[in-house]
Formats: sequence, structure tokens, C-alpha cells
Amino acid sequence: MDQFEADGTAGGDEGGGAAFALAGAPLPLSAPARVYVCGITPYDVTHLGHAATFVWADVLTRVVRSTGTPTRVTRNVTDVDDVLTRSAAERRVDYDEFGLRQEFWFDRTMADLQVVAPDHAPHARHHVKHVIALAAALLATGAAYERDGAVYFRGAGVPGAAGLDRDTALALSAEYGDDPGDPHRDDPFDVPLWKPAAGDHPAWPSPWGPGRPGWHAECAAMALATLGGVVDVLAGGADLAFPHHAYQSAMAAAATGAGLFARRGFRAGIVSVDGAKMAKSTGNLVLVQDLLADTPGAAVRLFLLDRPWAQPWEYRPEDLALATGRLEELYVAAGRKPGSDAAVDAVRDALHDDLDVPRAVGTA
Repeated sequence: MDQFEADGTAGGDEGGGAAFALAGAPLPLSAPARVYVCGITPYDVTHLGHAATFVWADVLTRVVRSTGTPTRVTRNVTDVDDVLTRSAAERRVDYDEFGLRQEFWFDRTMADLQVVAPDHAPHARHHVKHVIALAAALLATGAAYERDGAVYFRGAGVPGAAGLDRDTALALSAEYGDDPGDPHRDDPFDVPLWKPAAGDHPAWPSPWGPGRPGWHAECAAMALATLGGVVDVLAGGADLAFPHHAYQSAMAAAATGAGLFARRGFRAGIVSVDGAKMAKSTGNLVLVQDLLADTPGAAVRLFLLDRPWAQPWEYRPEDLALATGRLEELYVAAGRKPGSDAAVDAVRDALHDDLDVPRAVGTA
């Protein structure tokens, strides 16, 4: 656990009075509880890895609300991103129109999986002014610097705070496009809050010239704009831990002076196919819409939840068939007899104990 994910005793307006265990420790809930879910970059259809993250975040939200704690959820849309711009250009469509099309299909998939819509769904292109304000605040505190139309966040301490050695952090930074070899940076771990306009990429005016936000700054700004300075839970896939969540948290904490951004991290385990991480680059995607053509959405949802939430897992079609059968058994059991108070309490206890869905289902 790094400095951006404290032990749950700081930040927020206490008063929820409820608590449950998350990530191995009790998490007292503020009121309202605030959950930020790193959402989609809408350039492609939804695969199982995406779906698992958002279904688990939905379970988290439902369980928090079951404690009687008011809850506000933000799930962003990163619709200012180089990969989205490239995908739209390949199809000869404006980036915003293309993003909206993809977002429509994503929303359809989430509805099929019974994922409740978030309270806030900010789009990066609507929050450019908040990124500019974030960059200005970080410049004012000395946590950032401007160079040739770009604004860089000073990130030399971020890998260590995230518990990573230099070589691992450099490899991850390069893998996720942070370009540690950029000669304009004072340090390889400095990252852009604001990038100058390039080619036909979308651009907005700023005090430093036309440009667009950096990826980590977008999420930091959208979280601050919709949920305030400290969130209870920062959720996403396990592959977002570094660099994205680490820098998002560091930027928000430096801008607010709160000392932390997220009281707890919640990152769903990565899904693999034949031992390789599911990803477009490896060509091993399992698309949710393909599964939904033959399998009820509730069965796909149960399949995604049939393990500890942080556990990496392997996609096997036979496990989906087992989940479909288990769902039928639950429907039969629900129609046969009413649940006892003891059974209801056992299910609640399982869910409040680090979202133990398999134990809850076994109890039911």
C-alpha cells in the first residue's frame, strides 16, 4: 500500500458509521462514500477484461449502498486520447463522433450485465478547463514546470511511493506510453499534464499554447471536479496500478494538499487466454457481445464474479457453462422457499468480507 492509498482513517466527511473489509482491511465509509472508477477509452468494443472491472466495481457500489451509506460513483470516459484519435482517423470519422458510437455499444453491454449507471460519467473533452486548472495549481506549488508549450508533473518520487524499483517503473512507463526518454523532461518519470498541439490531433487553447491534456491529468481533474479532493475507493483494472493510478493519485494529492487521494485501491485481476494477457495487441480478445449472443447476461456476470476480485484468472469456456448452470440452480432455489434471516445474514457477511461473492453464492 503506497502513500496514495491510506489505511482508511483519513480524508472525507466521516459520519457513515458503516464499515466493511476491502483489500484486507476494514474501510470505514464516509458519507457520501465516493468511488472513482477508471472507465473506457471508447475506441473498441468491450472484452472480458473490461467487463470484469466494471462488474466488480458495480458489486462494490451495491455492497456499500447495502450498508445504508449514500454513495456517489464517477466512471469517466477518456475521449481525448491518441489511440482514439488514430482509430477514428483510420475510419475517416471525427474522433468525438466515433467515441460516442463506441460508448453507445459499451452502455448496451453494461446494461446487459446489469451494471448500474454511475452518478457521474464525465468525458475528458468536457473537462479540459479542469485539466488546465489542475496544471496551473501544480505549477503554482512547484510540483510542475512548463517547457515549450508542455506542462510536466514532477514525478521522480512516484515509482518509489508505488513500491517499484527504477527498472520496473521505466518498463511500465514505456509500455503505457509515458515516453521516459523524452529529452524535454527534467526526469524520466516526469509526465505531461498538458501536451502541445500536434498534427491533426484535437487541441484546445491554454495559457501555454494550443494543446490537449495528458492521460493521468484527465482522470485526476475529472475525479476532483465530480467527487472532490479525496475518494474512498479508486477502482480499475490491475494493469492501471502503475503508471496511471499512481500518477493520477499523486497529481490530485499535490494539487489539494490533502496528502492522499484514494483511501483504498480496488483493482480487478487481469484475465488471460492460454497464458497470455487478454489484449487487442495479442489478438486474443473474448468479446462480451459474442458471449451474450448465446448466454444470459446474468450468467456472464456470475461467471465474472466467481473468484476473489483481485485474483488474476484464465478464461475457459467450460467455466462459463458452469456459471450458467449455477445461475439456474439459484433461480430454482429462490422459487422453492423463502430465505431465512440467518441465510440473509450469511450472504451479507460474505459480501462485507472483501466482497466474497463465491461464499455468498454458496451460502444462498
